[in-house]
Amino acid sequence: MLKGLDDPARDVAELLGGIKFARGESLFRVIQRGGLRISYRKEVEEPILDRLRGNMSLVKNIKNIHQRLLSGRVVVATHMHAGDGNVHTNIPVNSNDYNMMRKAHHVVEKVMAKAEALGGVISGEHGIGITKLEFLSDDVLQESAAYLKKADPEDLFNRGKLQPGLDLSLTYTPSFNLLEHEAVIMEAADLTELSEEISPCLRCGKCKPVCNTHFPRANMLYSPRNKIQASGAIIEAFLYESQTGAGISFEQFEGLHDVADHCTICHKCESPCPVDIDFGTVTEKMRALLKDKGQARFNLGSKLSMVFLVIKNPDAVRIMREVVIRWGYAGHRLLHGIAKMLHIIKPVPAVKRNVEGLQAQLISFVERPLPSLPLTTTRQYLGIESRDKNMIPILRDADKAGSRAVFYFPGCGSERLFSQVGLATQAMLFDLGLNVVLPPSYICCGYPSTASGDHEKGDKITYENRVLLHRLKNALSYLDFEAVIVSCGTCYDQLARYQLEEVFPDAPLIDIHEYLMTQGVKVEAAEGVQYMFHEPCHTPLKRHGSEKVIKSLLSKESVESAQCCGEAGTLAISRPAISGKIRARKEEEMEKASIKLAELGEGKQKILNSCPSCLQGVSRLEGETGVEADYIVVELARLLKGEEWQRDFIKQVKNGGVERVLM
Repeated sequence: MLKGLDDPARDVAELLGGIKFARGESLFRVIQRGGLRISYRKEVEEPILDRLRGNMSLVKNIKNIHQRLLSGRVVVATHMHAGDGNVHTNIPVNSNDYNMMRKAHHVVEKVMAKAEALGGVISGEHGIGITKLEFLSDDVLQESAAYLKKADPEDLFNRGKLQPGLDLSLTYTPSFNLLEHEAVIMEAADLTELSEEISPCLRCGKCKPVCNTHFPRANMLYSPRNKIQASGAIIEAFLYESQTGAGISFEQFEGLHDVADHCTICHKCESPCPVDIDFGTVTEKMRALLKDKGQARFNLGSKLSMVFLVIKNPDAVRIMREVVIRWGYAGHRLLHGIAKMLHIIKPVPAVKRNVEGLQAQLISFVERPLPSLPLTTTRQYLGIESRDKNMIPILRDADKAGSRAVFYFPGCGSERLFSQVGLATQAMLFDLGLNVVLPPSYICCGYPSTASGDHEKGDKITYENRVLLHRLKNALSYLDFEAVIVSCGTCYDQLARYQLEEVFPDAPLIDIHEYLMTQGVKVEAAEGVQYMFHEPCHTPLKRHGSEKVIKSLLSKESVESAQCCGEAGTLAISRPAISGKIRARKEEEMEKASIKLAELGEGKQKILNSCPSCLQGVSRLEGETGVEADYIVVELARLLKGEEWQRDFIKQVKNGGVERVLM
C-alpha cells in the first residue's frame, strides 16, 4: 500500500500515470475520492480469463463466483446525517439470500456499537424504528419513558412507542394506513378483515426459512412476508381502480389467486412471526373472499375430489371411488408411463427445469405417478356400510370388552382412500379390548371445504357433526369414553374446533399412535428394516412427534426426512407446477435421509408418517427413491399381527365382532 508522499517535488504524475496525490494522502483516499478508478473487469478479470482460455468450466466458475459475491455485497448507506449525532442505516438486501440478510443484521449491530463508541446516539430524524429498538439499553428506555410521561401524560402521541416491553403487534405500518380512509369500499368488497389480518406485518422476513413455497433455488419466492406485501399492493390497486374507474371492480383480485394458491396452509409461519400472523388462516380467508365474490377459479380435478370427500351416501361413495378415484389414479399412472416412454419426463429436477405455463403444469402433473389404492373402503371391508343414519356400529371383542370405549373419527383419507389406515387403527383398538365406536356412516370433518374457501359448507358440516356427536354420546351413555381418536392431522385440527369437551368431557382428542403409546403397545424389535419419518404439515402427533412415537412403538431409531411432500390436499391437482417444485425438494431430503440410514446399518428402507395426504405424497416418490411409504400404525399392525393382519381382523369383525346400536 502506498502510504503517502512527503516530497512535493516528486513527479507523481510520471510514476502513477498522471494521478495527483495531495501531501500525506494514501492510495485508499485517492480511490475513495475518485482520483483513481480500478475496474475489476478490465484489470482483474480480463487478465485472469485471458490466461485461462480453453478452460471454459473454470472460466464459468469464476464468473459465477464473482456474480454471487457481487449480488451478495452488503453496502451500508448513511444519508443526510453529517455530524449531528444520528445514525440512520439503509442496507439493501436480496430477500432470497439468507446469508446476506444475516450479514446485514450483523453489520447493523456493528454500526450501532460504533455509533455509541464514537459518542453518538442511536437515533435519527424519524425517531427510533423497529431495527434500532433492540439496541437501546434499559436505562435509555426508562429515561425516555419518564420524559414521555412528563411531556405527554395522556399518551396521545405514538402510544406505547419506546416503552419497555413494547408489544410489536401495536406497531404502525404506514403502507396500510390508506385502507382506513377507504372504509366504504373496503366493506363493500369485504376486504376490511383481510387487511387487518396482514397489516401488523413488520416485514422482518423471519417467516421465510419455514415456508414451503419460499424456495429461491426453484424461482419460488412466495414467503408470507412477500405475499403480505403483494396482497397489500393488490388491495391498494383495487382501491385506486374503484375510485378512479367506473365503480367497484374485482379485476385486481386475479392477483390474489396466485397468492392464495402458493400456500399449503401448514401454519408454520405463525411460530417465528413476532406479531403472530398465521398466513395459513389468512389464505383460508382469502380463498373464501374469492369464492364469495364469484372470483374463484374452476378446476375439475379439485371439484371432483371435494365432491368425493364430502358425500355421505354409500352408493355414491362406492361409485365415485371406483370410477373417478381408482380409474383416475390408474389413468394417471398410465399417462406417467407414456410420458416416460416418450421422454417427455426427463431426469431434470423440477427446481432446474426452465419451463413455464401449461407445459410446466402438464409435466409436473404426470412426473410422479399416483399410488395404487386398496380395492375398497374400510366400511365395505368390515361389512358395516349402512344407509341408516341412526345406526351406530361398535367394534368389540366380546371376550375382552367391558365398558371402556373410544370414539374413532376415521376421516376421509383413512376410510375412503387408504382404507388400510382405518383398518389398522381399528384393529389395534379392538385388540386392547375397547368398544370402538364409529360414526353411523361416512362423514367428513369439514376441513377440506374450509381450506378450499367454501367456509359456508365447512361450517355446515361442523354444525351437523357436532349435533350427531351429541346424539351419539346420549345413546351410548352407558359406555365410559376415555378418548376421541383420529388418524389424520387435518381431522385433528378441525375437531379441535368442535368443543368436544362438551360432548366427551373426560375423553381428550388424541392421535391413534400417541394413544397406543399411553397403553404401552410396542414391538420388541423391528428387524431387517430401517425407518425414516416424514412429519406432516398438519401433524396429529401434538404431544411427542414422529421420532419419539416410532422409537416407542417400533423400538427403532429413525431419521427425519424434512420438508413438505407437496401434496397439500388438492394442491397437486389444482396447481401441479407449484406442487412439483415442493416435491422436488422433498425428494432431495429423502435422498439425504437414505444416506444417513445406510450409515446406521443395513436393511430395507421405509418412510413412515401419520397423514393420509402425505402418505400419497411420499408414495409417489417410491420409484425414484426406492423407499417404501407407509403409515406408522399400519407398520405396527404388520409387525405385531403378521402379514395377514388385515384378513384376520376382517374375519374377526365379521364373526360377531360388531354391535349395532340404534340412536
